[in-house]
Amino acid sequence: MFVVSRNSFRWLAAGLLVLALLSYPPESSVQAQQATAKQQTKETPFAVEYYYKAKWGHTEEFIALFKKNHYPVLKKEIELGRILKVFATTPRYHATEDGRWDFRTTIVFKSADIANDNFDSSPIFKQLFPDQEAYKKEEQHRFEILDAHWDVPVRDFDLDSH
Repeated sequence: MFVVSRNSFRWLAAGLLVLALLSYPPESSVQAQQATAKQQTKETPFAVEYYYKAKWGHTEEFIALFKKNHYPVLKKEIELGRILKVFATTPRYHATEDGRWDFRTTIVFKSADIANDNFDSSPIFKQLFPDQEAYKKEEQHRFEILDAHWDVPVRDFDLDSH
């Protein structure tokens, strides 16, 4: 038989109070946690993989135009501190047509905020490519020879900690 005493109720009430305080921290604590999370997000590098699927026979031409017209812009953004690193990958073997991609660049931005801001790169284009007509024509052609293009934001996944 369980005997309930006044002391039992005090312990139960104290335990419930502690549980309530732990479950619902004061608002200032919640705000501090949100501010810390926002700061970490602003400082966390943000990577995006850009996949390109060229029309058959146009992969080399696409890569040459990418290196000529787009890579210098990305290098300029590295100089500005917006991008931390850029690298490219091509598949070693072929894939099925529905899963095929020919060229992938990975851009690691300084943060998600920077990756998604409305940065105006037109001054960079004008500085790097004084002949804007030729530049625009080549860029248009670079996209005309594509069958598909998609972007995938990615994050590292530590297999040892999950």
